[in-house]
Amino acid sequence: MAKFELPQLPYAYDALEPYMDKATMEIHHSKHHAAYTANFNKALEDNKIEAATAEEVLHSISKYPAAVRNNGGGYVNHSFFWLSLKGGSSTPSAELLAAINASFGSLDEFKKQFSNAALTRFGSGWAWLVAANGKLVITSTPNQDSPIMDVAEVKGTPLLNLDVWEHAYYLKYQNRRAEFIENFWHVVNWDEVSKRFANAK
Repeated sequence: MAKFELPQLPYAYDALEPYMDKATMEIHHSKHHAAYTANFNKALEDNKIEAATAEEVLHSISKYPAAVRNNGGGYVNHSFFWLSLKGGSSTPSAELLAAINASFGSLDEFKKQFSNAALTRFGSGWAWLVAANGKLVITSTPNQDSPIMDVAEVKGTPLLNLDVWEHAYYLKYQNRRAEFIENFWHVVNWDEVSKRFANAK
């Protein structure tokens, strides 16, 4: 039976200060993500599911119980999220920027629409930028759902995501989700997003 492991962060817990605080990052990764990882492995074992990758499970998630959907989504979404972040500034590649401009009019307009998707996601969930049918699309998902799930309302190849569960920001921002979203733009790893975009074509 395949066992998935908690990925190590490619940076220190305080690397995203002051925008994402050390205490939140440490708890988010070492407690929340670790729990999703352990519970995903247990759900796979309980349901006798064999898979080469976690993404493979999510692609056909409608076949599996809620424990697999929730914990598998939590495992994959967080693994993807950590790589979407970095300390220090970066900018989209020329190719990605051209696609953003074509789809949204400008980088600022994209940020506005993505931020709104994150802000208006009721309860817990995620905002996403995905490549779908040759276009860039903004979407959001509830709980730990993902655009790669066969049950997703909007399906596509994820390029960027933002966690808007309260555990992602509550220690520093309390109920100020809008401020958390605004500061997210300071730590987006555009190098990684640009690489994902190039690979999605």
